[in-house]
Amino acid sequence: MSDDAKPPARRSAPDSAALIARLRRRDEAAFNAFVREHQADVYRLLLRLLGGDAAEAEDVAQEVFVSAFKAIDGFRGDSALATWLYRIAHNLAINRLKYRARRASAAQRPLDEQEQGSAFPGLGSTSMTPEQVAEGTQAERHVQLALEMLDADQRLLVSFGDIENLSYEEIQALTGLPIGTIKSKLHRARSALHRHFIALRRQR
Repeated sequence: MSDDAKPPARRSAPDSAALIARLRRRDEAAFNAFVREHQADVYRLLLRLLGGDAAEAEDVAQEVFVSAFKAIDGFRGDSALATWLYRIAHNLAINRLKYRARRASAAQRPLDEQEQGSAFPGLGSTSMTPEQVAEGTQAERHVQLALEMLDADQRLLVSFGDIENLSYEEIQALTGLPIGTIKSKLHRARSALHRHFIALRRQR
């Protein structure tokens, strides 16, 4: 197996108390080392989350490290430093996607209303009834609420495994967790998500 084909080694340096202390002191050299250690993984994750848009991935990656640097005092150490960083990357990417969706919807709405006179912009000539649209929207809302009810690490793993469709090996490269641990944690997270979703549906 070539060096390029070998899986990434688990990292220990980024989680050292010394590095975290230096970051909290706003040590520029420590910050630069932190960026060098994680920038490639963060960029690859963002590239996947943002649909292959390299320019947006680079832009959001800069936001990720600036946000992490500003928020380092809030890092409690209850997860790996890398996991905390990828959580920031995931949240910023989702925010960017929501912004793009709102912008696209605003641009499309006048055309929809003019040509279709529809109360449900974007439906076009589909055969979905308003009741079906409402049902689908409510189900999406329940999924989102169920996700928010998971703890941060569970939500991150579900996002990686089921929303971004990363492989176990890719999740391992991002989090440093053993694949066996990823499988067990992801199974528990999916079970919790299902329970939350069913409970929300029953509250209707």
